[in-house]
Amino acid sequence: MSPQFMLLRFFGLLQTIAGYVIEKLSTLVLSYVYDSRRQIIKQPENDILLQPAVDIANKIRKRQLRCRDVVNSFIERIRQVNPVLNAVVADRFKQALQEAKDLDDELDSQPENSKLSQELCPLLGVPFTAKEAIAIEGLPNTSGVLHRKGVISSSDADVVVKLRQAGAIPLAVTNCSELCMWWESSNLVYGTTSNPYNTARIVGGSSGGEAAILASAGSVIGVGSDIGGSIRMPAFFCGIFGHKSTTGMVCNDGQYPVAKGEQVHFLTTGPMCRYASDLMPVFKVMTGAENVIKLKLNNKVDVSQLRFYSMEDDGGCVFVSSVHQHLINTQTKVVEVIESELGVKVVPLKISKLKLSLQMWSAMMMSAGGDAFCQLMGQNKPVNVFVELGKWLTCRGNHTLPAIGLGVLEKLPGLSSASSQKIISICDTLKQEIEDILGEDGVLLYPSHPRPAPYHNQPLTYPFNFAYTAVFNVLGMPVTQCPTGLNDQGLPIGLQVIGSRNSDRVTIAVAEFIERKLGGWVPPGHTPHTSDTATHIS
Repeated sequence: MSPQFMLLRFFGLLQTIAGYVIEKLSTLVLSYVYDSRRQIIKQPENDILLQPAVDIANKIRKRQLRCRDVVNSFIERIRQVNPVLNAVVADRFKQALQEAKDLDDELDSQPENSKLSQELCPLLGVPFTAKEAIAIEGLPNTSGVLHRKGVISSSDADVVVKLRQAGAIPLAVTNCSELCMWWESSNLVYGTTSNPYNTARIVGGSSGGEAAILASAGSVIGVGSDIGGSIRMPAFFCGIFGHKSTTGMVCNDGQYPVAKGEQVHFLTTGPMCRYASDLMPVFKVMTGAENVIKLKLNNKVDVSQLRFYSMEDDGGCVFVSSVHQHLINTQTKVVEVIESELGVKVVPLKISKLKLSLQMWSAMMMSAGGDAFCQLMGQNKPVNVFVELGKWLTCRGNHTLPAIGLGVLEKLPGLSSASSQKIISICDTLKQEIEDILGEDGVLLYPSHPRPAPYHNQPLTYPFNFAYTAVFNVLGMPVTQCPTGLNDQGLPIGLQVIGSRNSDRVTIAVAEFIERKLGGWVPPGHTPHTSDTATHIS
């Protein structure tokens, strides 16, 4: 064994020990800071809020529900929970109520209007929310950057246009991390968003406000975007479904920051839903007719004919936390359900290259081109991040610490060209390896994250845990995050379902199966193991 290899092993061991100590210490300190004032959002009592979007649309079309009543129900729920969560940062309630009334009037006068059919308007009258980084006309589009405060969208993002055409009604925009590049949704424009299952915990990022308002039944379908797990991590932490599509299947136009260069192949816009049954209808709308055909989204999937594989961790990257036993247990339970219900064998996998997930994502992003992060921080005027760090230390900064940290990392020497190319080559080989294993009819079960939702600010102590989601952005594969219940602390748990490129229909079908067998989304407030010291908010 070479001295260099032994040295690397030694430093890896030190990193693992230090990470363990820091995590335990930060948990102890932050639990003391936050737990005494934590709150839990109660389950809503209004039955309208507990129905899938497809059911709501059908009932509006059949006049079993009035659209104005539906929209008003979600508005009232947002007003109940948002003072505690800080998930919704701007709304268009007045316009949404008027659009709902107009739809009711049209249906009353022309109940058989073919323009409002299920085929043309599958989301008829369904209210939706979107991450603030995604443009909705008349609402802010700052992406949590103080220099963009006051920027108002003059038009809708492409995905919002498609949802409107399908009959859906935009309600509000939701909080995100600064420039959508951190996995806690907190910024100096809007503040921090809290988890509805325990407000001492994070919602994830960058689509964290979206996940929080969906999980608390303030919205039923939402729009997120994902360049390193920004749909899937929040969906995991908040116990809902989220889908990262195959690269290039949903148009990213109309969001900020604008992906450039090769980044356009890593960024995906996609659906976030409380119910797996809503994933496919919303995804079809988002992709557009041409990609519905390309992805064969109208073809039914028989999950009993699929091949299943499972990995419980990435193999042990020293920069990433080990996978919590709660998440190993829930994945084992999913495997047992699949085997008993479908009569198939779930094959355990060990793909050693996944241990390099962080390095692969970093190398691919660094070589992707696009605007410098420091330039985006200053609204196209480069920011001196070392000056900003000094200002932050004296509480006078214009940026969050994670954004400053990313800016500092950008200034440091990166991998040599040869090292970077080697990592990129490994990534290309991994992509082919997984594609060969899965084919068109296989899926991989894999952790969504190493830990359930941590305390606020705790991601700073293990910043690279996003690698579990990020690697699949650079691999271009479809991934569906699936909730599988709550742990003994009342926090959501779940896992990712990964498919080969263009097999989105397969991962979504497995998500629907998991929902049917394990129950899917669990409303906040159903936390019997949570301490009575937590305050419940109705």
